[in-house]
Amino acid sequence: MEAGQIIAYNLKRLREERKLSLGQLAELAGVSKVILSKIEKGDSNPTINTIWKITGAFHLPYTSLLEMPVSTALHIRKKDISELTEDKYHIFPYYTKTADRNFELYQIEAEPGCEHTSIGHSSNSFEYIMLLEGEMVLETGGECHELAKDDALMFDASAAHTYRNPGTKTAKAALLIHYM
Repeated sequence: MEAGQIIAYNLKRLREERKLSLGQLAELAGVSKVILSKIEKGDSNPTINTIWKITGAFHLPYTSLLEMPVSTALHIRKKDISELTEDKYHIFPYYTKTADRNFELYQIEAEPGCEHTSIGHSSNSFEYIMLLEGEMVLETGGECHELAKDDALMFDASAAHTYRNPGTKTAKAALLIHYM
């Protein structure tokens, strides 16, 4: 991607994020609406001073218009994930918690006869589980919840909870752990 395209992309993104019209940004930056329009379309490369004026209007560093856009897609293939296994319970961590992500997304597979107890997660954490295949009994808070295919359950995950597969087929589920 060339510099002009990067600037055009970032200018449009920043302007739209702030819900500004070209006219409003022109007034804030002291740059004509025509010039801003040309820059945003990639038809004109701005001068250094024009970039300073635009980034100043956004209260952002000069380089904010020059940074390559980060992909908004992160494609993960199951075959590339390190499987974690404990007896008949298998977990595949697709997305783990980061400073910018307050959840974890897993696929779990419970073989027939599986019984797996989690000691619980941090306080203010919740699990959202959706059964994709098979059957599962989830015990939490002294209650048993029987899940069939396409059923979902949300619960406080800070306390111990148990996953059981009473069926004859492997149960598969999508599991999201949300940390508040």
